[in-house]
Amino acid sequence: MILTDGILLCPVELSRLIRINPLSCGHERHKMNTNSGVAETLTDYLTQLGGISADRVRMSPPPGTATFADCIAANESGSRGRCELVDGTLVEKAVSFEASIVAATILTILKNFVSGCRLGLISGADGFFRLPTSTRGPDVAFLSRERLPQGMFPREVYPSIAPNLVVEVLSPGNTKAEMARKRLEYFLSGVELMWIVDCTNRTVAVCTSLTDMYVLGEDDVIDAGNVVPGFTSPVRDFFIDLDIGQEQP
Repeated sequence: MILTDGILLCPVELSRLIRINPLSCGHERHKMNTNSGVAETLTDYLTQLGGISADRVRMSPPPGTATFADCIAANESGSRGRCELVDGTLVEKAVSFEASIVAATILTILKNFVSGCRLGLISGADGFFRLPTSTRGPDVAFLSRERLPQGMFPREVYPSIAPNLVVEVLSPGNTKAEMARKRLEYFLSGVELMWIVDCTNRTVAVCTSLTDMYVLGEDDVIDAGNVVPGFTSPVRDFFIDLDIGQEQP
């Protein structure tokens, strides 16, 4: 059984809900037709969303029918975790205490540099961006002055702007397929650099394009190239708080 939006559903019931809704939006006379390239079952749909677990999918509004306004309303309600909008579906962000600590550390390191050089804005996990095909809330993001509307602070709840740099800190609920999908969406929307931070292995995957990536370890120094000119930091500093209580005297 799966608990979703306060309703206990068995996988078969959940599969039926997901199978019907995405295929019935304004095309009632075609809803019984099938196509091998279209998600029809729970497994298909979760794979399409990045191989995520079913308990991260909100059932209200029904999957495939959620709008940008629904995403804002769900997040402003404060009743549950933050949601991203993916394929017309509200998907709760995977979270963990460890990831939140590392994200806060990275935000602080970037913020200190960016603010000192007056390069732009740094947002945290509550800062969402309305991208062409989805609404995403990276754990940390950098938005340069050049991308600000008329050079001013954006007044939209979720700005329709692609940040220059996004940072995704992995939580146990995240999947490789989900990160691959996010990487595709980010770069196609105009993001220039993506860091995927792995707390378990203490590494950072630096994605500079859809196809180019390299992985840095704790002993390496990370930079942001021309995206955040002049920025560098030891990778080890991203994870420093995870060693609290283990410091050498």
